[in-house]
Formats: sequence, C-alpha cells, structure tokens
Amino acid sequence: MIRKHSATLHGHRTSFTVEDVFWEELKAIADRRAMSLAALIAEIDDHRSEDANLSSSLRVYVLEWYRSGGEPPAAQ
Repeated sequence: MIRKHSATLHGHRTSFTVEDVFWEELKAIADRRAMSLAALIAEIDDHRSEDANLSSSLRVYVLEWYRSGGEPPAAQ
C-alpha cells in the first residue's frame, strides 16, 4: 500500500508518498546506520538532484542501498 508521510527537514515540513515496503526499509536502513529516520530522510533530500522529487529519491536510495551491499549510496 502507498501512504503519505510527513517530515520536518531543516525546519520546514514536507510530505512525500512511498509504498509501505520502502518505508519499512528506510526505517531499517536508518537503524543500521544508527541514525534517526528524520536524519536519513534529510540526508537523502540534501543529496538529491534538483529535478528529482523526494518520493522518488527515497525509493532510489533504498534500491541503491541494497545494490551496494548495505553501504550508503553515492550522491544521486
């Protein structure tokens, strides 16, 4: 199921939509990296290209995380 989520990034509220499986994996990745989910989302947001939306960037991050064997992906 796809759901809308909200986060505060650098003092501003934003929302994004991701499927439950991506949301669960983002939480697991944040846990493995010993960081908060909000910090992980902010990091992904900081490194995404200007033409990429946050929802897509979150999905791509999860994919790249597993492709890289559990290492943070390079900036997108």
